[in-house]
Amino acid sequence: MNFKKIRMVGAVAMLASLVVSFTGCATRNVGSADNNIKIEFPNAINESISAETTEVATTEPVSDDKRVHIIAAGDNLIHYSVFKYAEKLAENGENYNFKPIYENVKYLIQDADIAVLNQETIISESNEIRGAEGGELLFNSPPEVADAVIDLGFDVFTMANNHLLDFGEDALTESIQFWNHKAEENNLTVLGAYLSDEDAENIRVREVNGVKVAFLAYAEHINGFSFSYDSPLRVVMNHEEDVIEKQIKKASEIADAVIVSAHWGNEDTTLVSDERKQLAEKMIDWGADVILGCHTHTAQTMEWIERDDGSKGFVFYSMGNFVCHQTDNFNLVGEMPDFDIVIDGTTGDTRLENVGVIPNIIHYEQGDDPNLRVYPYSMYTPELAEKHGVPYAEPRGTYPDFSWDILNSIIDEAVPEEFCKTDK
Repeated sequence: MNFKKIRMVGAVAMLASLVVSFTGCATRNVGSADNNIKIEFPNAINESISAETTEVATTEPVSDDKRVHIIAAGDNLIHYSVFKYAEKLAENGENYNFKPIYENVKYLIQDADIAVLNQETIISESNEIRGAEGGELLFNSPPEVADAVIDLGFDVFTMANNHLLDFGEDALTESIQFWNHKAEENNLTVLGAYLSDEDAENIRVREVNGVKVAFLAYAEHINGFSFSYDSPLRVVMNHEEDVIEKQIKKASEIADAVIVSAHWGNEDTTLVSDERKQLAEKMIDWGADVILGCHTHTAQTMEWIERDDGSKGFVFYSMGNFVCHQTDNFNLVGEMPDFDIVIDGTTGDTRLENVGVIPNIIHYEQGDDPNLRVYPYSMYTPELAEKHGVPYAEPRGTYPDFSWDILNSIIDEAVPEEFCKTDK
């Protein structure tokens, strides 16, 4: 109970009754010289109010919380049909134009203080453009992909994934150098594949609104490829738990919050293995605040993980795809994690607020104009679902049916209701 407030209210009430009945009091002028209203106060009351006013004025102000709004997206997977459509959209001397594909979600990305994207494919300009056509799961994307997602508003790019060595070490080196150059030009944060061990130990920290956020990224495998014994290139793998523990703890010391990108799990399933849950618990215990899972190409569940001290971190087990041209319906629904990192203005403690995901739908149609687009759930409609081209796509998927009900059933299975943001 606020006794100071009660005493002040009481004093004001007494003042109202005493103005009329007391004489020989101190006099105070209220208003301007043209409206010189005199109110007489008893000396004792005047002194009491003055003391109360002084006491309130010297109270320490409450510090404001610091807040950073973050959004993320899953695998930016540039299949053959994706870059061929971007080629069709090109004009004015362009080779490719990917920007229209992403335009429906631009408002969400630009509204965030920090936007994180998993760039699933390398960009090596000295090698042929590939997108898993002909049954070979090899990816190399045009540089215009980078221009589009930077224009979209993403400023953190994670590259620890299984396709890093699709075109060998030289191509990966070229891709890292390409992204490093983009980072310098556009104030980006790029991580997950490094030119050296020293580069890998340089933890990336981004400061926004007075909040320092550290980023780390790890991969489960590299599609059976391996680095040569004398290669300077470095990718930290999920099984290197001693390295991961050391990096997360170091990141916790130099930043207010730690976000880990984890490339893990089995593709085309919504099941979360015990091994992934155990690694997630370890990462949170070591100091990770948020885990952004990717790789499975499916939207998966999410949960809070509590530490021994009662504090909590959050894991999104898989965000699914951000863009792709796959032919199973479950590959065409992704998640865009959306949350706030808050530094308490009084205690300095870090907490997460407004945690959830915005479902995203990868839409394409049958015919000469596939109208490939990424939609947030709030902009998608039953009419668009009826026109989806996945039932007619080749090669035919195992689950090619698509409808508004099927879309919602995929989301309902993957996203717990309390974390589903379908209105943004």
